[in-house]
Amino acid sequence: MTIQLESIPNIDQLYDRAFHIVKEQKNKGAKTFGLATGGTMLPLYERIRKSSLDFSNCISVNLDEYVGLPKEHSQSYISFMKKQLFNTNPFKVSYLPNGEAENPEEEAVRYENVLKSIDLDFQILGVGENGHIGFNEPGTSFTSETHVVTLTASTRKANARFFNSIDEVPTQAITMGIGTIMRAHQILLIAVGEKKRTALQALINGDISEEIPVTALNKHDHVIVLTNLEL
Repeated sequence: MTIQLESIPNIDQLYDRAFHIVKEQKNKGAKTFGLATGGTMLPLYERIRKSSLDFSNCISVNLDEYVGLPKEHSQSYISFMKKQLFNTNPFKVSYLPNGEAENPEEEAVRYENVLKSIDLDFQILGVGENGHIGFNEPGTSFTSETHVVTLTASTRKANARFFNSIDEVPTQAITMGIGTIMRAHQILLIAVGEKKRTALQALINGDISEEIPVTALNKHDHVIVLTNLEL
C-alpha cells in the first residue's frame, strides 16, 4: 500500500492540516478516535481546544499509559489528556489503560478486550526516534496485542525532559500492540523533527521490518503521514 505522504515544512501549516484531517474524519461520521500523547501532539490538541469540534457523542481510546505512575501525577497520560483535551473537548467515553492496576499483565488483557469491543475509526500516531509507535519498541511482533513493555533506555531518555530526572521516568508501560493499532480504519501519523528522519525514511521506502515498528504501516490500506521533513 502506498503511504499518503504530505511534507509541509511550515510547522503551523502542518498542524493546521492535521486539525483539518481530524475535523474531516469527524464530519464524515467517525465516532471512535485513537489518541496519542507526547510533545508532537500538543499543537494539534491546542487547535482542537480552540475549535468548536464536539466529541460529546464520540469514544476515545488512548495508545498507552505508564505502569506505576499515579493518575494524579502530572506526567501520567490520563493527566496529559485531561489537560490537553478532555477538560475542554470531552468525549462521551474515554478509555485509557490503568497504570495503577495491581497486575499490569491482566490490565493489558482487560484493555485489549475493551479495544476489541470498539470499531476504531481513526487513530492518531506519533513515532519515536527508533521507529516505535505507541510504546512498541524494535522487535515487537506486528501481530502483537495490548501488552506490558519494558521501555528502552533511549525511550526513557527521550521522555526524561518531562520529568525532573530520568530516574523518575517509569520503566514500564501498557501499550496497544501493533496488531491492535492496525485494526483502525484510518491512521494519521505526525512526525516532526530531524530525529524522526531515519524511521520515516524506512517507512516511505516501503521497508517492512519488526526492527522498525512504524514500517508496519506499510501493511495498512489508509495511512496519511504529515512531516516537516523533505524525504
